[in-house]
Amino acid sequence: MDSFWPTQDHWSLKIPLVSDHYRMPQLAERGVVVLDDAAFEVPTEEYESLDYMDWKSGGDTNFAPLASADGELDCRGFWDKGKTDKDALWTSNAELTPTLRRYVDGVGANFGRVRVIKLEPQTRDEAIPSIHRDDNNRFNPDGEGWVVRTWLELTDNPDSYMLLMDNGPDGLPDPATEVRVPLHRGSRFVVDTQRLWHVVVHAGDAPRYAMITSFESGNTLERWIDSSIPARV
Repeated sequence: MDSFWPTQDHWSLKIPLVSDHYRMPQLAERGVVVLDDAAFEVPTEEYESLDYMDWKSGGDTNFAPLASADGELDCRGFWDKGKTDKDALWTSNAELTPTLRRYVDGVGANFGRVRVIKLEPQTRDEAIPSIHRDDNNRFNPDGEGWVVRTWLELTDNPDSYMLLMDNGPDGLPDPATEVRVPLHRGSRFVVDTQRLWHVVVHAGDAPRYAMITSFESGNTLERWIDSSIPARV
């Protein structure tokens, strides 16, 4: 067990796990599916030149919003604008990174917040206090698609990994369910981050960059996942 561990007071335990939303079969068993690596690289200048905001999540982070609830450079949850994390509008940052914008549009599914994260290095002990679940589906009408998140790694950090854990009987992360997704350049994966506890352990001496996109579960996203030839973790 790590030196720090969440308790019953952790805010993630208040986020619902059961609801009347459509969930994709690809994520039913483990809550994560790893896709084939991207067949392209994003030019460094496209993500380093973005307008980053000092927004902390999962460690020492800055975020560059590419799509937001109203098209403004805003990292806050869509619920602050009375919206579900869907039907996003592109921000001025999106004009600076056409490769990432084409990639998101190419999925074809309804998307919410799209952000590039800049994460400073952190050990596992440093990362664990930031492990959490996401509140992706606040205001999401019953019967519509469950909102999940996808990652596209922009920098090459093969010794870093996304740490994922499912819930134990007490609702806290269960170490027996731990999965590590390596974060080399081009790695791609889809995670039900409202279900799984997650945080990144980032080895190295330079920031790690990745794009995180919220997508609505449904037939379109399922077809995209299937076409990406999922591989086992």
